Amino acid sequence: PDGCELWNEAAYYQFTRDEIEQIAVATETLHPLCLKAVEHVVKNDLFPLFNIDARFAPWIAESWKRRERTIYGRFDLAYDGKSPPKLLEYNADTPTTLLEAAVVQWYWMKDRFPELDQFNSIHEQLIAQWKLLVPSQGKRPLTFTGMGGVAEDFMTLTYLRDTAQQAGLVTQFLPIEELGFNQDRGAGGRFVDDQEQPISRCFKLYPWEWLFKEEFGARLLTTPTVWIEPPWKIILSSKAILPILWELFPDCPHLLPATFDPMEGACVRKPIYSREGANLALMTGSTVEFESDGPYEGPYVYQKRVELPEFDGQHPVIGSWIAGDVACGMGIREDPSPITNNLSPFVPHVFLPP
Repeated sequence: PDGCELWNEAAYYQFTRDEIEQIAVATETLHPLCLKAVEHVVKNDLFPLFNIDARFAPWIAESWKRRERTIYGRFDLAYDGKSPPKLLEYNADTPTTLLEAAVVQWYWMKDRFPELDQFNSIHEQLIAQWKLLVPSQGKRPLTFTGMGGVAEDFMTLTYLRDTAQQAGLVTQFLPIEELGFNQDRGAGGRFVDDQEQPISRCFKLYPWEWLFKEEFGARLLTTPTVWIEPPWKIILSSKAILPILWELFPDCPHLLPATFDPMEGACVRKPIYSREGANLALMTGSTVEFESDGPYEGPYVYQKRVELPEFDGQHPVIGSWIAGDVACGMGIREDPSPITNNLSPFVPHVFLPP
């Protein structure tokens, strides 16, 4: 939009197989730790730390206890090829740049460097995850919903629908503005589509903390719709999980010190709910050195600052994807600023075969 090129093939990053292995191992190390952290939050009723309305806490806890299925997530990592990859945040609920990571950079590599390889089985792993839902499809289509007027979200949803259909699921798209509620559809009412048909299962590219605040948010508690990503993913999509992870696993080489209270030294202040690098502050002690714009406010967490590597004036952040329990690929966004934002270009990668 507005002349901004989010796909950039003027440059690319080249890795060794060992470096790719380090990224994959970091991702598959962090994933089970995150699940243990969710268990800790639920077991100890730590929902107030996540600024979650108390009405929704039992519902989220029940979603976790049922181990409701998750399809995917994206770990944002700082990695310089020398030190272990470090977790910056976990985009667990509504990650984007999926189309670029799974498809666009793959075809770029096939066109440009067919003799090389790429850390990228995202497409195949997404299909594998959707196949697990096929036996319980029922008669109603799997509904995909999100903000229909946002091009990036629409393309991400369309791509995810494609992978679900390749897995054998019947799908439909419904802009979230057209998601309805019918009080007369059974006990407690039902969420319905634009044809007044009940929605039995729904993938939403719309943050849980936004959905809770919608006019019919409280109806989530009384209706039988199954949601993907599941309600328990709000715990991992909040940056409040960072201090929890550090408290539980301080010896993990892929975690950075993080607290709910201001830190001494170089750190980053992050709203517990924010996206695309918005409203982050680079600080030393109580002094703000740089702050990004955005609509988000506190409460905040504080994370020790790690310097991103710099290549030709650009600072890359690795988005390492997981589908189910499998580390399956990565994408890279880079920016002249030390904070990656929603307009930071996506840059492809390759690695050398053995």
